[in-house]
Amino acid sequence: MMVKDNVKTAVRQILTNYLDQNHRRKTPERFAILDAIYEFCGHFTFNDLANSLEAKNFHVSKATLYNTLNLFMAIRLVVGYDLMGNKIYEASYSGRNHIRQMCTECGKITEVNSPQITAVIEEARLKRFQKDNFTLYIYGTCSICKAKKTRRKNKNNIK
Repeated sequence: MMVKDNVKTAVRQILTNYLDQNHRRKTPERFAILDAIYEFCGHFTFNDLANSLEAKNFHVSKATLYNTLNLFMAIRLVVGYDLMGNKIYEASYSGRNHIRQMCTECGKITEVNSPQITAVIEEARLKRFQKDNFTLYIYGTCSICKAKKTRRKNKNNIK
């Protein structure tokens, strides 16, 4: 829990510094949305975030939520991905590297632990670019969807 509190304090300070430096308002909505984002463990959708705020009786318009997410992405507190036509988001302050596999049938995303891949990417020297961290997606079909596909194929072959 201490790590979570340290992260929350750090991201709030980053937001405060950004708002001060850019002469923007420090609204309760921005900080409530930031807190809600950093309470998620992993990915979330726009609707997940809206529902989380509603559950806390914190009401914000969709426009405010959308604009705030864009602000957080601009200052790198949140990253957004387009996956299979859906936009998903994730808190990005941790600076951790991620390797994920994504099923193109059901959309399930799972974390992959591959020290070999991580080492290759970390050691890569990129021309005129300093990398901070990375997220690698490996697309394919999960074992559950593959089994369903095989059963459907076998069922159709029997007829």
